[in-house]
Amino acid sequence: MAITLANPAALPEVDLYRQVSVATGSKLVFMAGQVALDAEGRKVGEGDFTAQVEQCYLNVAAALAEAGATFDDVVKLTVYLVDWTPDKMPLFVDGVGRAAAKLGITAPAAPLTGIGVAALAEPGLLVEVEATAVIG
Repeated sequence: MAITLANPAALPEVDLYRQVSVATGSKLVFMAGQVALDAEGRKVGEGDFTAQVEQCYLNVAAALAEAGATFDDVVKLTVYLVDWTPDKMPLFVDGVGRAAAKLGITAPAAPLTGIGVAALAEPGLLVEVEATAVIG
């Protein structure tokens, strides 16, 4: 399976991710949005945005692994952020970086859409991350 990530010259270059992902493969992986809950269903990082981002990305990695995939197979990420303001961007980047370090990968660079929301399904959850991957 091959994924090519690109920043077309006609679009602004973003450091955190690439604007376009082109995938060839035979197996699509879709997952539910992952929140900052551990395997026992306990909330991780109560009130700590960076810790919750980290846990969400670790949970995405676990879901990918179950499907036989890794972040290298991700073609699109969607991130839902409670009460988002641009000043939270460094906290988000730190959380992604911490997860990437634990996973032994470079920060995921697939196209990413961040969506500010009023709330998530459970009080106290600040971030939800979903990924689509292509393997095969």
